[in-house]
Amino acid sequence: METVHVGLEGREYDIHIGPGLLAKSGALIGPMLARKQVCVVTDENVAALHLETLREGLAADGIAMEALVLPAGESTKSWAYLEQTVEWLLAQRVERKDVVVALGGGVIGDLTGFAAAVLRRGVGFLQIPTSLLAQVDSSVGGKTGINSPLGKNLVGAFHQPRLVLADIDVLGTLTPRDFLAGYGEVVKYGMLGDANFFEWLEAQGPALATGDEEARIAAVKRSCEMKAEIVVRDETEQGDRALLNLGHTFCHALEAATGYGDRLLHGEGVAVGCALAFELSMRLGLCAQEAPSRVREHLRAMGMKVDLKDIEGELPDADGLLDLMGQDKKVVDGQLRFILAHGIGEAFVTADVPRDMVRQLLVEELSRR
Repeated sequence: METVHVGLEGREYDIHIGPGLLAKSGALIGPMLARKQVCVVTDENVAALHLETLREGLAADGIAMEALVLPAGESTKSWAYLEQTVEWLLAQRVERKDVVVALGGGVIGDLTGFAAAVLRRGVGFLQIPTSLLAQVDSSVGGKTGINSPLGKNLVGAFHQPRLVLADIDVLGTLTPRDFLAGYGEVVKYGMLGDANFFEWLEAQGPALATGDEEARIAAVKRSCEMKAEIVVRDETEQGDRALLNLGHTFCHALEAATGYGDRLLHGEGVAVGCALAFELSMRLGLCAQEAPSRVREHLRAMGMKVDLKDIEGELPDADGLLDLMGQDKKVVDGQLRFILAHGIGEAFVTADVPRDMVRQLLVEELSRR
């Protein structure tokens, strides 16, 4: 088992990464419990695959478990399911010293974390992420929340977990598409701040996709290390943490345009968004032409969505996408901020991006559909 420490003063926690952690959950979670019981929130797909394994792992250390099983999918990150979750936790008589468990991908982690943040003005929670995307991104750093019809993640709170258990074994139950969607967030870390990691992924990406355990542990660990370093510097996204949103300004607009559904998974949108961000960087003279070409080449080699033409169905025109981008959380004083790059591993945040340049890029990309 590998461990990454998130050293937020007063809110420190560990991310454990390795195989078989669900079966060892009781031993890992038990020391932080005031009483031998936990409430677990999960979704239908994850429950069918992993809930009993978790129950048995907890029971091995005498920990009782109650579970709320919600529908799977992005639409669960809503006011309606937040209310259901909070009321269920209250009905279970969860106390401030108790710990709520999020067992699932990013949707369940975000929703459960937000419920824990507002329940009794804040109870502890821990993350057991079951998707690659959640293991390397959404389970770490304390961002919790739900979506609004006006945009993604516009309602929420910063609420750090007490522990993260990233069981590598559960990745073997993902569909190839879901795994690659998570890979979109993995490769993002190389693009934004570690050129050597990006180069390693160019070589090891196929092994990751086909199930190499050692490579998967290494990729999840490095991704978590990079996120932890940034979160410790900037917990509430006043500066550096915005770098983690490389590709997300485009991505969130595309997710809104496609209805947060199966047409475009979040990690797929991140991959397309990163390709667009590097293309925009090149057009602004910030990076060499080779950088966006290399990004696209690697994403294509992994079998991922890369361009707007890879997204099925209708999309808004360039002005419609720009309007959706205007709802992004990174807007400051009405000015949209972008994460651009001087090269692979050299991302930075800027508001100095001409709207006409973004619009022209979108017009050209849409014309190729």
